[in-house]
Amino acid sequence: MSAIMQLTIFPLNKGKGSLAPYVARALRVIRESGLPYVLGPMSTSIEGEWDAVMALATRCQQALALDCDRIHVTMQVDWRDGPSGRLTQKVRAVEERLRTPKGKC
Repeated sequence: MSAIMQLTIFPLNKGKGSLAPYVARALRVIRESGLPYVLGPMSTSIEGEWDAVMALATRCQQALALDCDRIHVTMQVDWRDGPSGRLTQKVRAVEERLRTPKGKC
């Protein structure tokens, strides 16, 4: 079984400057988890078992809560009873179709 979580997390009480240091803090937690992930410009996609990705989101929140009084968290999850590896397979499937001549799906 596999869950792909799209996670967006950042503080709301840290002024108008860059939030990159806080996003990097959460990303360190994600990287240290050992779960496969892809960093994007607006969110990070993480793949793992349901309990593992949910626990990881909690650890990210706890890491920011050390000095952030208000934290925005958005999560979307695609859970599927099936094999792991979908984080890369889903992208590869679309890229393969882009190489197919137009009109041949």
